[in-house]
Amino acid sequence: MNVAAIERNCARLCSELRGGAQLCAVVKADGYGHGAVQSARAALAGGASWLAVACAREVRELREAGLREVPVLVMGSLTAEELEEALAHEADVVIWSERDLQAVAAAGGGRVHVKLDSGMGRLGTRDASEAARVAQAARVARGVRLAGVMTHFATADELHDEGFFSGQLNTFLEWARPLKAEQPQLIVHAANSAAVLREAASQLDMVRCGIAIYGMDPFGSDPAQRGLEPALELSSYLAEIKPCSAGQSAGYGRRFVAERDTQIGVLPVGYGDGWRRGLSNNAELLIAGRRYPLVGTVSMDNITVDVGSGPDAAALRGEPAILIGIQGSERITAEEIARRLQTINYEITCGLTPRVPRSYHRDGAQIDTSAPLVGTRTVDQSPA
Repeated sequence: MNVAAIERNCARLCSELRGGAQLCAVVKADGYGHGAVQSARAALAGGASWLAVACAREVRELREAGLREVPVLVMGSLTAEELEEALAHEADVVIWSERDLQAVAAAGGGRVHVKLDSGMGRLGTRDASEAARVAQAARVARGVRLAGVMTHFATADELHDEGFFSGQLNTFLEWARPLKAEQPQLIVHAANSAAVLREAASQLDMVRCGIAIYGMDPFGSDPAQRGLEPALELSSYLAEIKPCSAGQSAGYGRRFVAERDTQIGVLPVGYGDGWRRGLSNNAELLIAGRRYPLVGTVSMDNITVDVGSGPDAAALRGEPAILIGIQGSERITAEEIARRLQTINYEITCGLTPRVPRSYHRDGAQIDTSAPLVGTRTVDQSPA
């Protein structure tokens, strides 16, 4: 994973921001599969001033890695135990009811962000008057500090949403403006990656970007068209090359039967690594700068590719193979894999399992991930 790509993506997003809006880098779900700590370091170096996660365990990971002073927002719902842990690690937490506020006060207090559900239909209250009451109560509750107000868009990545995105933004602003007028230092935030690139009016005081900082397109199309650079490369190698005569098969269920004499390459990667079974007979890999079809059923530990019957096919044994990334003039994006699976790019990288070794570099120079982290927004990212 190229941390420099994350740094450049964050700088690219910061260049879009207007009116002094801050960038909050979302590093939940282990940095969308990229590695939370290294992604956080790169995002901070690229201009982010906040981090966001979903749960207490994720903020603990960041703090224990040395990112102790940077503001972190825990966006998810929390049990009593998780709330205590998040507050102990000096994270901001999200609330939307008087019950939530009482729980924060009972846990010793902390910084809170009140969430209005303007149309997502998940966490937060749909009742603007209730949200206002909670915000006002947070201002006077002992040990509690009202730090922000927020919402989350349901259709920012759908450009033809019949005005739903605009309606959410207007609903939120109508509620948030009086609160901001009473407390000018309040952080008002709503925009995700798609909203940042779609509508400058949604940027407000802070934006929460996840998918775009990793160089994936929030609209599910081509990252390059948005000026984004994918940070992740998923690679394996050809562990075996073997002949496959016409009529012979490869993989469980004989879902590939050779129509001609060919040769089959076997790679030690499968759904145990997050390379989904739905890609059976439904993907291509890059080997020696060319695309080769994945054939047969994806198993837990292996996939097979048809490398053809040419005289040089056997020489491919040991060659690296790119499942996501660039090789020569060819590239395979997470968006391409997502389209084949009829899903979204988020799920492709988040689905990579812990069995996949992660290595980090900065434009090719390997970095030492065992080095202790120091500081917050100016972490040294020089290569080892």
